[in-house]
Amino acid sequence: MTLVAAALGAAAFIALSLPLPLLLGPMVGCLVFALAGAPLQGMGTFGVVMRTFLGVAIGTTVTPNLIQELPGYGPTLLLIPLFVAVIGAVGYPFFRYVMGFNHATSFYSAMPGGLQDMLIFGEEAGGDVRAMSLIHATRVLVIVTAAPILMTLAYGIDLSAAPGRPATDVGVVQILIMIAAGLLGWKGAERIGMFGASILGPLILTAVLSLSGIIQSRPPAEMIWAAQFFIGIAVGSKYAGITGRELRIDVGAGLVYSLFLAIIALVFVEAVFLVSPAGTLEVILAFLPGGQAEMAVIAIVAGADVGFVVAHHLLRIFVVILAAPFVSRWLDKEAL
Repeated sequence: MTLVAAALGAAAFIALSLPLPLLLGPMVGCLVFALAGAPLQGMGTFGVVMRTFLGVAIGTTVTPNLIQELPGYGPTLLLIPLFVAVIGAVGYPFFRYVMGFNHATSFYSAMPGGLQDMLIFGEEAGGDVRAMSLIHATRVLVIVTAAPILMTLAYGIDLSAAPGRPATDVGVVQILIMIAAGLLGWKGAERIGMFGASILGPLILTAVLSLSGIIQSRPPAEMIWAAQFFIGIAVGSKYAGITGRELRIDVGAGLVYSLFLAIIALVFVEAVFLVSPAGTLEVILAFLPGGQAEMAVIAIVAGADVGFVVAHHLLRIFVVILAAPFVSRWLDKEAL
């Protein structure tokens, strides 16, 4: 049922010539089916395997030129901790005192980190996992849906181009090495407890292979399309079994929060233009707090500087994961 919902959503987006049909189509298709009461579920291990393709795609962008350019990212990277702090300062009071969620649910719903990491931290702290899941899924859905529309209408960016060369042009050996790098990187990162193991593990291993010259190409378009499709399912299927109360309170809170995030991101984007020569597209994608995987997909398809965009999202998630548990406990003690 989930695959049918995703496929119909993708087909509808393709038929209507809407942007990113293989990412946004499955998201919207699953959302519509979930609202209709269909029993949807994530793709489990197979879905995670598909996510590793995205990690590989990002890893192939790590070249000697990118390493040389990293110091130039400094001024904008320094804004990321402040960016996270402002989001938390706005989001936490909204969820806690306006929406009435408990401390843990409010705090980890407000934190712009990885969805899975925030759910784990929030559950351990006594938060409502279902509410947090719906709020974060709504944040990602809204931002990832709005970004391509903004880029297409306001900036005239073409998002219909293939995200890579056809598989026949890449070569079987290169594809097999990429698949192996994805799987080995994921399992290796998972073994040492790395956050975002399914993306960061393949990213790191592929980056090493790219810098050493073993991997010489970005993954073929077919691999990136597959990653898009299953990432779309992962977001859309979060709405499975949604009730009227959850739609009104949890999703409603997520929608309002997404508006706050858009305003905050816009302010920081304008500030970045004052301190960095980075392109408009790169800055917008770097400071829109959608999911790391989803924003990386958009960057790849749009032809943006993927290294710049991913560096900012990785730092955002790292700051949240490193600081969130300590700040959460401090706020809880202050409330007592």
